[in-house]
Amino acid sequence: MLDLTTLGCIIQTRMGSKRLPGKVMKKLDEQKTVLDYVIDQTSNSKLIDKIIIATTNESEDDVIVEFAKNRNLDYFRGNTKDVLDRYYQCAKQFNLQTIVRVTSDCPLIDPVIIDNVIELFSSHECNYSTNKLPITSPECPQGVEVEVFSFQTLEKIWLESKLLSEREHVTPHIYNNPEKFTIISNSDYAEICDLRYTIDKSDDLNLVRTLIKKIQNRPILTSDVMLIFKNEPALFDINRHYIRNEGYLKSLSKNY
Repeated sequence: MLDLTTLGCIIQTRMGSKRLPGKVMKKLDEQKTVLDYVIDQTSNSKLIDKIIIATTNESEDDVIVEFAKNRNLDYFRGNTKDVLDRYYQCAKQFNLQTIVRVTSDCPLIDPVIIDNVIELFSSHECNYSTNKLPITSPECPQGVEVEVFSFQTLEKIWLESKLLSEREHVTPHIYNNPEKFTIISNSDYAEICDLRYTIDKSDDLNLVRTLIKKIQNRPILTSDVMLIFKNEPALFDINRHYIRNEGYLKSLSKNY
């Protein structure tokens, strides 16, 4: 049985995005930023009580710390480029035994999907559960990816991960070495896996702003987005030409 008192969601975030600088503090509506939506959506999980903002020690990320304080959220400051170390040190400081990983460029992260991936982890004797595999062609839209893993697994990859891509993107050492880990992956949204509503480009920002205006329900669920897609598929053409996991693919070239 999963001990929810030692489970926490760590949301990595920083202002220094190369492709869309300061994206997490950009407004999606008149009042709320990208990071506001990530927090609001995640807070609707029925299984997560603790949310921690994991940012960097860079002065430009002071604004993120102020955001966390204003929203009464726990926060952690750590390594800028070694995000794996940031996760490990954060989980260690807050005594987490189970870590839910969500990234701050996913303002429409679905709390139902979050809970499904947590329950997947709880119901199987696994080291890692997710909805984002296979990494080359995930069976979920880009913008609702969730990962759950134990602290023991996090510590193992913290010790073993040597490649720059593994340190930057946290979990590649797990799914690139399936013989070392018990991995469970499942997604119910393969039919819309080519949709993209993460925030990485200005086109992404425009699409998500449009979706937020059109969808009245809160939290916004993937089923709501599917309904919009069914009725107005052309809306999603604005950012379909972008390569999925562009940041990870670029980081692979730095390994050598």
